Amino acid sequence: MEFLEFLQSGFVNITWKMIVMWVIGAVLIYLAIKKNYEPALLLPMGFGAILVNLPLSGAITQGEQVGILNEMFDFGIATEAFPLLLFIGIGAMIDFTPLLSNPKMLLFGAAAQFGIFFTILVARLLGFDMADAASIGIIGAADGPTSIYVANMLNSKYIGPIIVAAYSYMALVPIVQPWAIKLVTTKAERKIRMEYSGKNVSKTARILFPIIVTVITGIFAPTAVALVGFLMFGNLIRECGVLDSLSETAQHALVNLVTLLLGITVATKMTAADFVTVETFIIIALGLVAFIFDSIGGVLFAKLINLFSKKKINPMIGAAGISAFPMSARVIQKMAQKEDNQNFLLMHAVSANVAGQIGSVIAGGLVLFYMSRFF
Repeated sequence: MEFLEFLQSGFVNITWKMIVMWVIGAVLIYLAIKKNYEPALLLPMGFGAILVNLPLSGAITQGEQVGILNEMFDFGIATEAFPLLLFIGIGAMIDFTPLLSNPKMLLFGAAAQFGIFFTILVARLLGFDMADAASIGIIGAADGPTSIYVANMLNSKYIGPIIVAAYSYMALVPIVQPWAIKLVTTKAERKIRMEYSGKNVSKTARILFPIIVTVITGIFAPTAVALVGFLMFGNLIRECGVLDSLSETAQHALVNLVTLLLGITVATKMTAADFVTVETFIIIALGLVAFIFDSIGGVLFAKLINLFSKKKINPMIGAAGISAFPMSARVIQKMAQKEDNQNFLLMHAVSANVAGQIGSVIAGGLVLFYMSRFF
């Protein structure tokens, strides 16, 4: 009897892949606690990776056993509820005033999405089917909720590695971006100063902006309207002036709660059998490629503009067009100060950075639109 009980325990069901996932979970927890990298997400994701990879884990569906995390996944991620709720909170956090006072920065929010489409092409060449390649490319959006939304809509079987890569590289922006920027800029270019004329933006303009962006997106890219619409709805709550308490709730309580639930729920896609594969390591590498080429694309676009402009743009501003807000803007300011302690690029970088929030969401919507039309 004791021998039979031993066979039914977890000990005899432990595999080396499970141990690998325990290590990965521990690393994510370490990064969250020790390095303070996206702790609200990496900590529950790391703990979840351990939880679902315990032998005979009761947290996930196995055989006739129904797991609570699978139920939560079906409710929160399969229905897109968690990512879209996050977009409301993110929209409530963003102040688009710097962008509205300097609207040309929208161009950098578009240019810095180059890495998405470049990585989709590379993933296809490496043998991934179109849906998986598109899902992998969206890692370059530098926007976790967008990556989750697109990968789930396209029913990618690699949603676990995609989410881990997306959030890990978001946290590593201060390490990845400086290297990528220095690769394609000179010291003289990084020293370029830019004047900032902070124009006043009326409350009416701030209220109309999210409405207009949603309408335009809905007309030209209908598939993106859920992504953009929820982001802009959150921003409208912030700017309307009559829902301050709800705006505060969306920015803090809602975002924190949904992020925690999202992190531990997505661990259902991090089981050892599905995660510890060659494809996972290729996807993580492609995620890095996407981030690097996003930054390089933005920088090269700024350098292109400088060929035809009298007032030169510091090319580093182009790299701030990714969606990792406000980390990327801070990285650019820090790099500018390192080259010239009297060079203040923060407001320009913030403008490009919030443009990147819009650009990444629209890029995700465009990928879904073209996938639905042509594939």
